[in-house]
Amino acid sequence: MKMKAAYYTQYGSPDNFSIKEVSIPFPSENDLLVEVHATTVNRTDCAILEGSWLMRLFTGLFKPQKAIPGTDFAGKVIQIGKNVTQFKPGDRVFGFDDMGLMSHAQFLVVNRNKALSMIPDNLSYEDAVASLETVHYAVNFINKIKTQPGQNVLINGATGGIGSVLVQLSKYYGLKVTATSRTEHMPLVKELGADIVIDYNKEDFLNTNKKFDFIFDAVGKSTFGKCKSILKDGGIYISSELGPNAENPFLALTTKFTGSKKVKFPIPFDTKASIKFILDLTSKEKFKPVIDRRYTLEKVQEAFRYVASGQKVGNVILSIYESTKR
Repeated sequence: MKMKAAYYTQYGSPDNFSIKEVSIPFPSENDLLVEVHATTVNRTDCAILEGSWLMRLFTGLFKPQKAIPGTDFAGKVIQIGKNVTQFKPGDRVFGFDDMGLMSHAQFLVVNRNKALSMIPDNLSYEDAVASLETVHYAVNFINKIKTQPGQNVLINGATGGIGSVLVQLSKYYGLKVTATSRTEHMPLVKELGADIVIDYNKEDFLNTNKKFDFIFDAVGKSTFGKCKSILKDGGIYISSELGPNAENPFLALTTKFTGSKKVKFPIPFDTKASIKFILDLTSKEKFKPVIDRRYTLEKVQEAFRYVASGQKVGNVILSIYESTKR
């Protein structure tokens, strides 16, 4: 049997994608076959497509090892292997793997030991999948610090996928949140919990007289050097990117021994723990994912271009099941 999938054989532009009919994968004894209802196009997907030298060490040196993109999914279990006991056909499940799950397709096969979980009854497929990639990276920011209620945090890029989560997590831990945003999205950032919102079209957050315990550069567009002047002694800078010269991992090592202001680098390992954590927050109604736009599978090129533009707010959804019904 065949299914539709986004398909590419070389790194670079979204123009490399086509919609292709390929065979539905067959689950082995440790796998689940899942009908994909929703997935996202996210920064991880874009990084894999772009194929930097560092990314290629994990995804294939000369061409992508996986011809179907997609790192997260929410869907319905169709079939299970004989060794799978924690899930059954009909279960609603979601999962994430930043090295790729080939989820931009109507069906996927996923190993039972991957980072996946049942979707709570109160979450739609779209809300579930929007609680994965961005949440995982945001949680790894928070895991790098020890917070005390009342401390001050600045979040640069609060409307992005990671930033919109960091605002909510920071408020959950009792931090006082200053956040940057474009003019039109300032009400949303306030709604997410920010105490002060800086319109970056009108004001440079670096010009503030305020000092912060933490600076979360959720879009990776600043640097430790620039932000150092507005960090308190003992303050911590964390970026979602390597830095202009890939300096952030190096600074995370050297600032341990030099000066009082530190850089932490949020290497994200434990995806299962991130999913468990966000399910707990969702059950307490302390977190809600932000969804910007929805695209059908056939519009995957357009979705990638929009995410790569850096203008998305929260998450961009590929509605796979809606594509199937058309």
